Amino acid sequence: MGLFDKLMGTRRPGRGIAPRSAAEVRAALLALNETGVQWVVRNPTSGESGDLVAEWRILEPASKTLLVRTQMSRTLKTSMRLVPGDREVRALDEQWDVEWIGDSRTLARSREYTRGPVTTFSRQWTYEKGPDGRRRKVETFHFNSRQMKDSLRDAVLGAGWTWRGVMRKL
Repeated sequence: MGLFDKLMGTRRPGRGIAPRSAAEVRAALLALNETGVQWVVRNPTSGESGDLVAEWRILEPASKTLLVRTQMSRTLKTSMRLVPGDREVRALDEQWDVEWIGDSRTLARSREYTRGPVTTFSRQWTYEKGPDGRRRKVETFHFNSRQMKDSLRDAVLGAGWTWRGVMRKL
């Protein structure tokens, strides 16, 4: 495996795993919806590329600084193309971030778009009074994009196929 493959997140199945058919790989990816995950694996809609799309929409809890309310909205999407001849799934990660300011949904301070291997995590804490009367830090929100990516990749590798990250549209 070359340096570029490593940077793109390419993984190959372990030895001794017999490759399954493209229909079985597709079924394994769609079966992830039944495991109680917070994201969905679906067929692409018009305008989307790939054979399957995994999508996770996150709305982080709003925070208030001074007199202004701020909230971050994030969409993480992985488009997957099954290539039976090479026994690989080519995956393109895309992420959109929008930070909303104010009470109306029309004001946006920043919009970001990222394409390629994406790993994102976010945490928020508050301080509460504990049973002993001391202040303690309590996590109120947690998000890690690896939860989705690792599940998708493990399903593909378990079917004996290669997971290959790409930068261009599928």
